[in-house]
Amino acid sequence: MSVINGVKVKRNKLQFSRLTNLDGQYVREKIKSFLQEDGSEDDITTNYSVDTSMKMEAVLIAEEECVAAGLSILPHCFPKDIMIQSFIMDGDIGKTNEVLAKIRGSARTILKRERVVLNLLQRLFGISTKTRQYVERTQNYNFKVLDTRKMTPGLRMFEKFAVAVGGGYNHRLDLSTAVLIKDNHIISAGGLEPAVKKIQDSNPGIPIELEVDTLKQLEQGLDLNVDGFLLDNMSPEMVKKALKIVNEHPNGTDVFVEASGGIHLDTIGAYAETGIHASSVGSLTTKVKNIDLKLEINPI
Repeated sequence: MSVINGVKVKRNKLQFSRLTNLDGQYVREKIKSFLQEDGSEDDITTNYSVDTSMKMEAVLIAEEECVAAGLSILPHCFPKDIMIQSFIMDGDIGKTNEVLAKIRGSARTILKRERVVLNLLQRLFGISTKTRQYVERTQNYNFKVLDTRKMTPGLRMFEKFAVAVGGGYNHRLDLSTAVLIKDNHIISAGGLEPAVKKIQDSNPGIPIELEVDTLKQLEQGLDLNVDGFLLDNMSPEMVKKALKIVNEHPNGTDVFVEASGGIHLDTIGAYAETGIHASSVGSLTTKVKNIDLKLEINPI
């Protein structure tokens, strides 16, 4: 509950979901566009050198320890006559040199798709593996590791899926799913109060999160009864001060507080210790190393 003009008002709580499943039709359409970009149907090397009757088995192998992400979408990356067998599930640990999956069927079909599929899996495995590292550093706290909108254009849902598989949570799926007021909105709206009031008046039931980089902005946001704060580029010590202000304010009950900006694997534990609810970590998707996977091809 919060207090407005002496009246208790139910708090609009921010919710963060986990995209742990991707729609099959969505995946098929995206893969189709990726294959068109790669010119797979006009693969002159495969078309001229491989007989249409040739069958093969492709074995997907992890070259390093990783967290699997994307094995569940493999059946949507190939036609129905291609047989897919996965040996671990998304979210499981893949060990070095472990066979993760086998793909059997038309040699032409597999060869034309192997690089696109492998590129996608390596990216998703990398994101889920890095996310798991962050989650493990904060597992002793009631704390969420959140992603951001710093995603690869065209791959957003895949990358958010990989974050969720790794144990993280998804922040806004897109601009239409949640309110997050930033500096540019405040400038464009003519100030913090007009920005908040316009949204509150237009849609009273929608939770409002406000990005702040000073304690003064935080206090202003509390006075305006926003529902959550993103503390931008604040140290753990400053975050503790901010949380104290929130907890002592009449409108601070049930207010969501997260930190973001410059948070890395070696510092996220200190943020979790402060007692805030979450941290948004852009580097889950912006500074991630693709996992080394390989496909071994065997004629059958």
